[in-house]
Amino acid sequence: MANPIKIDIWSDIACPWCYIGKRRLETALKDFDGAPVEIEYHSFQLNPAAPADYKGTHDEYLTGHLGASMDQVRGMNRQITGLARDEGLDYRLDDIKVTNTGKAHELIHFAAAQGKGPEMKERLLRAYFTEGRHVGHDADLADLAAEIGLDRDAALAALTKGSYRQAVADDKAQGAAIGVQGVPFFVVDGKYAISGAQPAELFLQALNKVQSERAGAGA
Repeated sequence: MANPIKIDIWSDIACPWCYIGKRRLETALKDFDGAPVEIEYHSFQLNPAAPADYKGTHDEYLTGHLGASMDQVRGMNRQITGLARDEGLDYRLDDIKVTNTGKAHELIHFAAAQGKGPEMKERLLRAYFTEGRHVGHDADLADLAAEIGLDRDAALAALTKGSYRQAVADDKAQGAAIGVQGVPFFVVDGKYAISGAQPAELFLQALNKVQSERAGAGA
């Protein structure tokens, strides 16, 4: 079997472009006829100082965090909701419960240790952007882990102990070292960087380039 093509992805649960970028990558993968692809998610936080329980609305949070007017925020939300819809995503931004995403990233590492990192990432994004669920409390996160077949008690224990807190910090440091300043950020086969939620065609071009290079090298 051919060696898989590795795609490393830095992203945040609270990043609407990250979910859109994920879907566009998945579209490219459906059209890619080459080596198997392995995906690993890495932690990045848009706002590490966000509270676990923000008392206002998502719109109010964005006006403060972005320094934008309410009209500007609502305009951006309409645009991003439309783009998400084009990718089959039903964003319900008014239902979002703003929180610190550090614990959610710890849960992804917990899931990845059991071979379910991508599944956990998808579940968290859907919970945040379309279901209005809280992704900042240990108990709520453990429930989401159980929904993808992971042991709830083990997930809760890992979150309570902070077992993967250092792994999150290491991801952030690695991202900073390679120049990740915004997300989503993709690294294909360790050498081709793609910044932002680019069209599916761009991801497919990168994958085909890697496949071609491997064929030329006899890999």
